[in-house]
Amino acid sequence: MSARKPYRSRSSSKPAGRKNNSQGGYQRRGKPATNNTINFEALADLRQRWLTANEDTPQPLDRWLKHVHQDKTQTQQQRWLLNSAMIQASRFQQLAQALEDQFFQDEMIDWQQWDEQWSPKKLNAMSDESFWYWIGLHCGGQWLKSRNELIQNNLRDTSYRERLYAALREAALEQPLSPLWLLWHGIRPQWMPLLKQRAQQSGWDDKQLQRFIRKQNDFPPLWLRTPADTDLPALEQSLQQQGIDAQLKHINGDTMLAAYGGKAVQTSEEYQQGLFEIQDLASQQIAAAVAAKPGDKVWDACAGAGGKSLAIAATMAGKGSVTATDLHAFKLDELKRRAKRAQIQNIRSFTWDGSDALRLPAEIKKQQGFDWVLIDAPCTSAGTWRRNPDARWRFNNQDTQRQIGLQQQILQHASQAVRPGGYLVYATCSWQLAENEQQVEQFLQQQPEFSLVEQCLLGAPDEDADCMFYAKLQRR
Repeated sequence: MSARKPYRSRSSSKPAGRKNNSQGGYQRRGKPATNNTINFEALADLRQRWLTANEDTPQPLDRWLKHVHQDKTQTQQQRWLLNSAMIQASRFQQLAQALEDQFFQDEMIDWQQWDEQWSPKKLNAMSDESFWYWIGLHCGGQWLKSRNELIQNNLRDTSYRERLYAALREAALEQPLSPLWLLWHGIRPQWMPLLKQRAQQSGWDDKQLQRFIRKQNDFPPLWLRTPADTDLPALEQSLQQQGIDAQLKHINGDTMLAAYGGKAVQTSEEYQQGLFEIQDLASQQIAAAVAAKPGDKVWDACAGAGGKSLAIAATMAGKGSVTATDLHAFKLDELKRRAKRAQIQNIRSFTWDGSDALRLPAEIKKQQGFDWVLIDAPCTSAGTWRRNPDARWRFNNQDTQRQIGLQQQILQHASQAVRPGGYLVYATCSWQLAENEQQVEQFLQQQPEFSLVEQCLLGAPDEDADCMFYAKLQRR
């Protein structure tokens, strides 16, 4: 794009109008609409504490918000609004910086070049007034008491800022997938080559790729995993009566249940009784790819808190076994708690760091290995940006290469535990080819005794879920 002035001069008296539709601004889906608001001082204080907390070691925003001290005089709704504002702002923090930088320039910035020089640390120098003004303008501003409050905090030229925003919005939407369009949707322009690789591999056209990118800026529902004999319409009705926005969905011939907002689903009677688990749709589909039968021996090598272990064990009628391992003992403690609540008794767990082959239990060694090995590998988590938007700012080539090396190590050692004729399922919560199809291709070249049965990208953009990948391989 040639350099040009994309907006009226600062002296113009009337700001351009702003359309508020699905292509321009973003609203968080979740709780019902509310008139409650929070003030600017609370937002500014929370943002500054978050910036300070991330000066040395970046950390997940959702975990930080759970533990950060907040004013006990605030209502639960006010705390929810604060957290919602921070999470939504994390999606568009780079855009806020871009708008502020353009505010001080007369000519259009080269956004590709600007992105190559940008880093999240540059946000530290941006005033709270400017940051929250741009975020409020882009996302609807529902968290602020009034625009006047920002003006009273010495924010300059607000009418000109609105004209600038409207002009840049128009320029962005006129050129889908351009650097400015990507910034407008919370995506760094430098990621475009990786996204184009994914689009080519998955057979997406430009409109499908645009839909995938747009989906990164709304929250997927909480998907519920239920036993096969559950009366789903009755459960839906019960949850709705308890104030939970539960909805039945038909996915590939199956009926599923999802919670879209209202009261926390964890407070429901059915959840407390262990009648369902919270598990993303794509994660459930990966667990289903491990088609274990009663009596099979399964190893979930990177089990974490055990969502997939529980889903697999639930299909085995209490016969056979699931061995769940993870690097972190505290995650396996959570698995034990969840298994007890779900009354599942055929899961055993212990730590394994992936640095060497697993020492097989006697009954597994007797049959020359496990029937199924699931590797839900550590990854960049690029497929979870919808739920964890701040994770995108930790996404870089250095982290990708580190994760690829760890994935290769775990594949090498865990694959040795698959019996002849058994299956290996490799999965990630990433859309990157380097962590998925390319990783599988390299493994097959190095391990010719395995053959590819199927591989699939799950979730977004086709389904309202996280984006995950799995490949099923069989050992000859």
